[in-house]
Amino acid sequence: QVQLVESGGGSVQAGGSLRLSCAASGYTYNSYCMGWFRQAPGKEREGVAVIDFDGRTNYADSVKGRFTISQDNAKTTVYLQMNNLTPEDTATYYCARDPLMPYGRWFQSAEYHSWGQGTQVTVTS
Repeated sequence: QVQLVESGGGSVQAGGSLRLSCAASGYTYNSYCMGWFRQAPGKEREGVAVIDFDGRTNYADSVKGRFTISQDNAKTTVYLQMNNLTPEDTATYYCARDPLMPYGRWFQSAEYHSWGQGTQVTVTS
């Protein structure tokens, strides 16, 4: 059973930065996509950034140029560097991982079966 443990959330002023981490364990597949979704109160969960085992990435338009997703060489931990944060980035951020799926489905949360517990990111103006 895949376990995902997130860390790095917190509260920051607008314009600030945070780095989220997600450590994966218990998986049996090597070809995967793994990334970050977020959900603000009263809103649907949305894809933020996803990376696959080969390093391909995809970003939501709202975070392009501000957020960077990366992974360690062991490919067990994924990071989300978030710069120039705005109050609109305030949400609970969830890590997700699943065997590799077509690129066009990477931001469809229903496609993922393994999720972290979520970490809160709050950006104040």
